[in-house]
Amino acid sequence: MKRLMTTLSGLALAGAMTTAGAAEITVGGKNFTEQQILSNMTTQYLESLGYDVENRSGMGSAVLRQAQENGQIDLYWEYTGTSLINYNDVTERLSPEETYARVKELDAEKGLVWLDPSNANNTYALAMREADAEERGIASLSDLAQAINDGGEDLTFALNAEFYAREDGWRPLQQAYDFRVDRGNIKRMDSGLVYPALRDGDVEVGLVFATDGRIPAFDFRVLEDDQGYFPAYALTPVVRQETLEENPDLAKQMNALSTLLDDATMAELNARVDVERENIEDVAQSFLEDNELL
Repeated sequence: MKRLMTTLSGLALAGAMTTAGAAEITVGGKNFTEQQILSNMTTQYLESLGYDVENRSGMGSAVLRQAQENGQIDLYWEYTGTSLINYNDVTERLSPEETYARVKELDAEKGLVWLDPSNANNTYALAMREADAEERGIASLSDLAQAINDGGEDLTFALNAEFYAREDGWRPLQQAYDFRVDRGNIKRMDSGLVYPALRDGDVEVGLVFATDGRIPAFDFRVLEDDQGYFPAYALTPVVRQETLEENPDLAKQMNALSTLLDDATMAELNARVDVERENIEDVAQSFLEDNELL
């Protein structure tokens, strides 16, 4: 495979190649499609640069984080909101920029370095079928609230049980946007069942994750969170400080990969696996080749 020379962003990395005999880097990943794609992509990418890489994907979130803190995992892709809320117990509502700055500061105390965040934000979102949203004139959550309050729209919602019940979930979302939906118009179901229910017209609005591949595949419109209710979950490479000290070019190389990722890109990659049933390794490889990283 070719060594990395440039990225689409024009970042020159000539001279930033790792030398033979570089220390082994263990790349981790969680146990869902997006994370498996990223861990495989990172493994192929770093191997092409001469690193000796071990891929340990398919781990639970808490176990993976603990493994990194313990030095068993060198690098994986984490979400800013997950670290803020789950690992650092910060509950105040912060902007995406504030969220990144806070987790970067707090995790540095634990020997973990947050590199440059991507433009992929796998946060909660509400979605509608594109044609239905267009017909009703709904593009944002404020539009949705207005349609319910002023237009008398009788809409049915699909939510997972956790979001419906949690203290920062459905009830405060209604308060933030000043609307109310009757209990009879809410269907609670597993997250994976929301997508076909929305696609098939069983509900008008569904709770989704913003980079899920079924959003473009099923022609859904993600409603703009114009009041910034949902926490930011910016996808970001996180590396142990000790690993960066041993591999000084690693930060620049991972940042070059991070800058290529956004919501649309991740949704497309996820769809190729979840909807089109392509092999994860092939999807990761083709992305790297298309962006001249292999």
